[in-house]
Amino acid sequence: MAPPAQSQRTQSPSQPSGKGEVSDLKTQLRQLAGSRAPGVDDSKRELFKKVISYMTIGIDVSSVFGEMVMCSVTPDIVLKKMCYLYVGNYAKVNPDLALLTINFLQRDCKDQDPMIRGLALRSLCSLRVANLVEYLVGPLGLGLKDSNSYVRTVAVFGVLKLYHISASTCIDEEFPVTLKHLMLNDPDAQVVANCLTALQEIWSAEASNSEDASREREALISKPVIYYFLNRMRVFSEWAQCTVLELVSKYVPSDNNEIFDIMNLLEDRLQHANGAVVLATIKVFLHLTLSMNDVHQQVYERIKAPLLTLVSSGSPEQSYAVLSHLHLLVMRAPFIFASDYKHFYCQYNEPSYVKKLKLEMLTAVANESNTYEIVTELCEYAANVDIPIARESIRAVGKIALQQYDVNAIVDRLLQFLEMEKDYVTAEALVLVKDLLRKYPQWSQDCIAVVGSISSNNVQEPKAKAALIWMLGEYSQEMHDAPYILESLIENWDEEHSAEVRLHLLTAVMKCFFKRAPETQKALGDALSAGLADFHQDVHDRALFYYRLLQYNVSVAESVVNPPKQAVSVFADTQSSEIKDRIFDEFNSLSVVYQKPSYMFTDKEHRGPFEFSDELGNLSIGAEAAENVAPSLMVEANDKDLLLSTSEEEEIKGPAYNGSAYSAPLYDASSPSVSSLSTQSELAISNPILSGNASQSSFAIDDLLGLVPASAPAPAPLPPQLKLNSKAALDPGTFQQKWRQLSLALSQDFTISPQGVAALTTPQTLLRHMQGHSIHCIASGGQSPNFKFFFFAQKAEEPSNYLVECIINTSSAKAQIKIKADDQTTSQAFSDLFQSALSKFGLS
Repeated sequence: MAPPAQSQRTQSPSQPSGKGEVSDLKTQLRQLAGSRAPGVDDSKRELFKKVISYMTIGIDVSSVFGEMVMCSVTPDIVLKKMCYLYVGNYAKVNPDLALLTINFLQRDCKDQDPMIRGLALRSLCSLRVANLVEYLVGPLGLGLKDSNSYVRTVAVFGVLKLYHISASTCIDEEFPVTLKHLMLNDPDAQVVANCLTALQEIWSAEASNSEDASREREALISKPVIYYFLNRMRVFSEWAQCTVLELVSKYVPSDNNEIFDIMNLLEDRLQHANGAVVLATIKVFLHLTLSMNDVHQQVYERIKAPLLTLVSSGSPEQSYAVLSHLHLLVMRAPFIFASDYKHFYCQYNEPSYVKKLKLEMLTAVANESNTYEIVTELCEYAANVDIPIARESIRAVGKIALQQYDVNAIVDRLLQFLEMEKDYVTAEALVLVKDLLRKYPQWSQDCIAVVGSISSNNVQEPKAKAALIWMLGEYSQEMHDAPYILESLIENWDEEHSAEVRLHLLTAVMKCFFKRAPETQKALGDALSAGLADFHQDVHDRALFYYRLLQYNVSVAESVVNPPKQAVSVFADTQSSEIKDRIFDEFNSLSVVYQKPSYMFTDKEHRGPFEFSDELGNLSIGAEAAENVAPSLMVEANDKDLLLSTSEEEEIKGPAYNGSAYSAPLYDASSPSVSSLSTQSELAISNPILSGNASQSSFAIDDLLGLVPASAPAPAPLPPQLKLNSKAALDPGTFQQKWRQLSLALSQDFTISPQGVAALTTPQTLLRHMQGHSIHCIASGGQSPNFKFFFFAQKAEEPSNYLVECIINTSSAKAQIKIKADDQTTSQAFSDLFQSALSKFGLS
């Protein structure tokens, strides 16, 4: 079929036919501006639609600004809306054009039609031009007193927009006072809700600068105001109900009777069709009853049914949001939801993110009575075509086994997974079998019999290969082919890209050597040689460590690498209880969906309390990024130093050597506090005549690897003593800028003395102590047991700064110290001085 002729093709209204299209629009708009002919409004609509469509796709139509404004002089509300949209868009990028709109917008604010008055006032406040603030005050004052509730609703948010443009103008005109009066007296529920939202934002922003604003903010959560909102709850919109419920969750009742009164008033909100209202109500119930354990548990029972109903209704996205909150509650009180485990079974048509969350919940609610049914269901998911879900289901089975529920049947299921001959199933099962053997060593014979039949060539995933290698080393006596499998893996050392696998391989071959030395000696030599030449620092250091252990004493090396082990009783949780509690405090927010506190994912300006701000480094959840960490300047020993014997190193460095931040204390050999075993070990290392066995072992290892000790480097000079300026000064802005710019010089842990822990009742006690050592505090925060401080100090002889972040946990008596410095060469000297001052805290 032939294509249509060019003349027959219709031009899309959103595609200009040429450069003159905008000029044609301008001409046509000008012709219609003063016309009153019948049907002129319909023509204007078509032209306005073209202008809006061009603006939407990014074509500059600002040249028709004047004509658009002239054509908007009409009672047609559709034309008004399109004109307001156009004006609001171009006023932001071209404030000069906004001046042309003031007159007609102010005129429309006095129109007889309340819809036009409201739209005009909203557009006027949306111009966001600082030079036009004076034109907003009059229309806003009239709008707040308007007889129509829609206009008052728009005017309330107009006051909030004015505050963000010019806070001083908003406060000086006493608009917050007017909003408070409207909030408590206006008959329209939406106006009241808008007033509450606007006042919360204004007074929260002003609270840091004004005591009056701080008192007004506290007054919002007083008993009369809270009960005023609760009694009007049913007339509020769903959005307004969520706003009010969030406010109620911050209220602290005076007694238990008041708690029950509030809960009774909100009982019917749990049956609301809107999930946001239900979640907001649940948050109120949970927070009110935190101090009442029995009632708190009853609240869990009461909210269970509404949550399970919401999960099964609505879109997958809505279900996931509700399920995330249910997941949080299940993790806090799994026994309450144990009987409802079937609600967490996965449906075939559910998206993977919902299934993953349900699998975690099934793992949490498993107990003695339902383990068999849950594991049976999870095993069905292992054959799922969705591979990530199949992996998660296998992990869930393993987690249930580690909870000591019906272990016999679960181990059999996991061993069946190894026989499924699917790579990803085998990989996940191997990792779980390793963890099971660490907790239940009595199952080693059954597990090893199945694991021994798996070829290492068929296992490609690093974690699974590392698990297999761990079992080969740990149970090399039971696995007859273990030395030969390890030898084949070592032969392919260069082809193994995972450092984790290479580290496990080094340890496994060492363990195998201690159990079956004749068969493993060559493999051990090859492994240590390959490890010493490895480009990865961790692999290289471990190989060097093992070599030095063997060089010193083989029996000591065995006691270090392969000591008798006890079964693991509890595996560490990946998320601390403090983080979980903080997420619970932020119930009914994105924190629950993301499963992390808000300060971990929000912008700096919205993070709230200073002590959780990332402006100066947040509470450390993970390590600093590698690119931001400066190499420690005090680690001066290279690989040749490490290959020296211990006695040679001691002679070179001497007793005053301070090459490490973690130098061990020096003891006098004649001191009675030193054990005889320790003394003999030191003599054996330093005197070759007294260490015959060690020398023979050393020569054997040297012959095996072909390594000889290297020459010693020159001794490092002692650093000069550091002096600090007792009158140092640094403003917070400069501190923040330097903290962002400087890289991390040192990160260390320090143990606080018991006297120091007892003295740290408030942050101020430590501040005064450190100031006596010329170390000044610029910010502090937190409460027992967690405190956070930011210190700074300056050199006495030059303007060189040291910045310190110090996080102290009094329950563990540990301090985490991070230091940044203008002159990083003196970072260690300052660290020693800082720790010395900290060690004296509480002693005087």
